[in-house]
Amino acid sequence: MNYDVKDINLADKGKDRIEWAFQTMDVLDSIQKRFKKEQPLKGKTIGACLHVTTETANLAVTLKAGGADVYLCASNPLSTQDDVAAALVKHYDIPVFAIKGEDRDTYYSHLNAVLDKKPNITMDDGADLVSLLHSDRKEMAQNILGSTEETTTGVIRLKSMEKDNVLAFPVIAVNDANTKHMFDNRYGTGQSTLDGIIRATNRLIAGSVFVVAGYGWCGKGLADRARGMGANVIVTETDPLRALEAVMDGFRVMPMIEAAKIGDFFCTVTGDIHVIRKEHFEVMKDGAIVANSGHFDVEIDVEGLRSIAASTKDIRDFVKEYKLPSGNRVYLLAEGRLVNLSAAEGHPSSVMDMSFANQALSAEYLVEKGGKLEKKVYRVPKEIDDHIASLKLDTLDINHDELTDEQVEYLSSWTIGT
Repeated sequence: MNYDVKDINLADKGKDRIEWAFQTMDVLDSIQKRFKKEQPLKGKTIGACLHVTTETANLAVTLKAGGADVYLCASNPLSTQDDVAAALVKHYDIPVFAIKGEDRDTYYSHLNAVLDKKPNITMDDGADLVSLLHSDRKEMAQNILGSTEETTTGVIRLKSMEKDNVLAFPVIAVNDANTKHMFDNRYGTGQSTLDGIIRATNRLIAGSVFVVAGYGWCGKGLADRARGMGANVIVTETDPLRALEAVMDGFRVMPMIEAAKIGDFFCTVTGDIHVIRKEHFEVMKDGAIVANSGHFDVEIDVEGLRSIAASTKDIRDFVKEYKLPSGNRVYLLAEGRLVNLSAAEGHPSSVMDMSFANQALSAEYLVEKGGKLEKKVYRVPKEIDDHIASLKLDTLDINHDELTDEQVEYLSSWTIGT
């Protein structure tokens, strides 16, 4: 088997962790059992560019159970769990091309290794695989039924491609499914980001001033969890409606240049570039800790910070000190890459259960409908979204009301009123 992992001898440890995660992925478990029987992906090759974690491993195993040939590479140089990568190769016969800490050249060689397998369906977390395919591997597009996209940043890129009429095949925006962003982005990002910050720093959150840049679903989750740990939370936003929502949710809202003067912790979750810049670093107090939980390492102007620093020093794993001419020290976590996967393990498996159920069922949908879809970005079909929510409630042993015939008629009528 052709693969590239750090150490195949880590496989047994990885297998135990994969099985541990699967214990709370009951929705994916039910899909995996059906896939084994029905083989809806038989004869298809899936090239996946995702964070190589225990949860992703269970998605890959589910896709293989459905009959697909699966090839996996990392969607971020720092997010790979090396024992998981080894386990997928040794115990599940799934080729993986991913090493935690790989350099840029290795990262792109791994993306190309997956594309060399001529996939019929691609899965992305950040749209790097699709972007590479459209730029350097254009000849492959005719072989693609469609793609799926896991995260907000990737959806933004893909919608831009659609707008510019360059998108070569249909894409399912898994991130836009309600059973994805309302849970994964909010509860998953909220918990895992704080986990990453605490693991990297071992600093107390309670009593601190915690600045959250961005109040989308990820920002809402992070702000809420930071408040729950006793932080005094400040939100920065460019969107007036989201800023107003943050105020109504009980948070202080101000421009970053004001927040930069008083924050102890800063974390960006915007999907945009240079949210924290030189002018912000220059007014931060001594000991400020800066992190990012957006997909790409562009939200913090790391080069700008480097350019004004008098000296730098590695303090701990994933913590780099930048000493400014004023004598104040700014601590950057995980090189400005997504801290929840670089310094921690990413989202809990129970929330990724729904996200990866969306991925698996969207792949099945593309096999059924891909040839009939336009070259556009599509939401996950509502019936799939609702089905996943129902499956999740079933696994939690929770019942809910259903509409009566009278209620259905009332909601569909315009003649019934006061």
